[in-house]
Amino acid sequence: MTGVELRQLRYFVAVAEELNFGRAADRLLIAGPSLSQQIKALERDLGVRLFDRDRRSVSLTPAGAALLPHTRALLERADDLRRRAGRLAGSEAVRLGYVNWLPADLSARTAGAAQVHVDAWIAPSHTQAARVADGSLDLAVCWVRDEDLERHGLRARLLGADRLYAVATGTDTGDVRARDTAVLVDDDTRSWSSWNVYAERLAHDTGAHVVPVSDGGITGPAFFDHVRRSRRPVVNSPKGQTTSLPPDLVRREIAGPSVHWTWSLVWREGETRAAVSAAVDALCAGVGDLGLRAPDAWLPEGDPHR
Repeated sequence: MTGVELRQLRYFVAVAEELNFGRAADRLLIAGPSLSQQIKALERDLGVRLFDRDRRSVSLTPAGAALLPHTRALLERADDLRRRAGRLAGSEAVRLGYVNWLPADLSARTAGAAQVHVDAWIAPSHTQAARVADGSLDLAVCWVRDEDLERHGLRARLLGADRLYAVATGTDTGDVRARDTAVLVDDDTRSWSSWNVYAERLAHDTGAHVVPVSDGGITGPAFFDHVRRSRRPVVNSPKGQTTSLPPDLVRREIAGPSVHWTWSLVWREGETRAAVSAAVDALCAGVGDLGLRAPDAWLPEGDPHR
C-alpha cells in the first residue's frame, strides 16, 4: 500500500463512475494509456483486481465494488483536510472577546476551522459588543438584545445559556418562585449596564423585587452581604454562577418561571472573511436550544433567542 496515491484513487473513482476508460480519461484530462497504466499500478499495490475489462465493456469486480464507497469517503476526508489547512494557512487570526464565560472546549471546537485568539481584556457585554462593531474584535461572547444588534450592525447566534438561581439564608433549599426573589441593580452603569437592563425586565415580568445597590455587589463578597441582609432569596448573576457559597448561605432554584441568561456569539453584519464564518460555524454547531424552549423558561423581551 505504500505506493498508493490519492491521484490514483481519484482515477479509480472516475473509471468506476464512467465504466469507460476513454470517457474517464477525458474527464480527468489525461491520456487513455496513462490512465490504464495507473489503474494497473493501483491494482498491483492493492493486491486486488478492480475492474473486469475487455474491448467492449468495463465493469467493477466484487472487490472494486466493495472498495469504491471507502475510496470516496477517503477522498472526501482528504479534500476536507485540504480546505481546512488552506483556511488556517491563509487567514489572519480571529480575535474573540468575552465577559466571563467561554465554552470549555473552545480550542477543540475551532482547531480545524480558524486561528482563534482570545482577547485578554475581559469587559462587560455592552463593551464587547461595541468593540466588535468598531473592529477591535472579530467576535465576542456576550449578552445582547435585538436593539443592540440593530444599533451596532451585528449578527448573533446562540452559544451558551445559564439558568440563574437564588441565594438565601437559612436551611430551605426548595424552589422559590421568581416573584418571591430580590434582584440587585447597581448604580454603576458603566460596569453593570447589561445586567441592570436584564434585572429590571425580570422584575417587571415576574414581580421580583428590585434592590438598588451602589457597591458593585452584583457578585463577590458584597453580594453575599446583600443576601444576608435581604428578607428574600436574591437572584445570582451570571458572573457568580460557579462561585462557591459561604457555609451560612444556600442555593435555591428559581421556578415559575425558570430564569435564563443567554450568551450570544456576535459578529459584524457583512463580514466577508472566511475564517470568521468558519469560527462561528465551528463554535455554534450543535448547540441546540439549551432548555430555552421549555414551557416555563423566561427570557427578557428583545433577547434574540427568545
